[in-house]
Amino acid sequence: MGNLSKLASLCILLTFWACSFTKKTTQLPKILVFSATKGFRHNSIAAGKTALLKMGYENKWHVDTTEDASVFTAANLAQFAAVVFLNTTGGILNDEQQIAFQTYIQAGGGFVGIHSASDTESDWPWYNNLVGACFESHPVPQVAAFTVNDKNHPTVSFMPDTVRRQEEIYNFKSFKKELVNVVLTVEESSYTGGKMPGFHPIAWYHNYDGGKAFYTAWGHAPQAFSEPFFLQHIAEAIKWATIK
Repeated sequence: MGNLSKLASLCILLTFWACSFTKKTTQLPKILVFSATKGFRHNSIAAGKTALLKMGYENKWHVDTTEDASVFTAANLAQFAAVVFLNTTGGILNDEQQIAFQTYIQAGGGFVGIHSASDTESDWPWYNNLVGACFESHPVPQVAAFTVNDKNHPTVSFMPDTVRRQEEIYNFKSFKKELVNVVLTVEESSYTGGKMPGFHPIAWYHNYDGGKAFYTAWGHAPQAFSEPFFLQHIAEAIKWATIK
């Protein structure tokens, strides 16, 4: 084989390797982390973004973080395996953006809501059903006993039956008990300020309107996003939400 032929073969091989690498790179699951606020703003958002970017690296996900609601178009959302609402608050999407997000879920998209995602879009019934409840109030952050309700679900399967940790514990209104499957509850006798005696849900999941949704009320403080225990909870939620 002449030098030119060898050079041509080498170029073809290098091109194949480059294309293969590009294909593998573009096939990484893409996760959108959205943290816009139009109400109270948690000082844990920055820590949450950092943790989720690191989580993406560890799990071979491509993670995009943004607070720009203009990314909520049907064409743009279609590239993401899951959308994470990281401590969002208030009315953060306009009518067109709401329709795009609804279309995304109806097409089989995944959703993970963290903490104040339940204090978001309170006037949008479809979103309230997606999350599964609306935030009502909370006492001061304190240590409480949380109970695992479904050991078979990956978001809690690694936990002991009872977990004690400090958290800002949400009370909910309009909880959609008939729609969701609860994986964590809190024992109201273990702290003060609970307003849902008998059954106080903290984390749950469901299939909704063609897509998948998981919500956890954990995630108030910056320290939460350095707790391996909590981070595994979130990582498993994202994995679950991306499985079709």
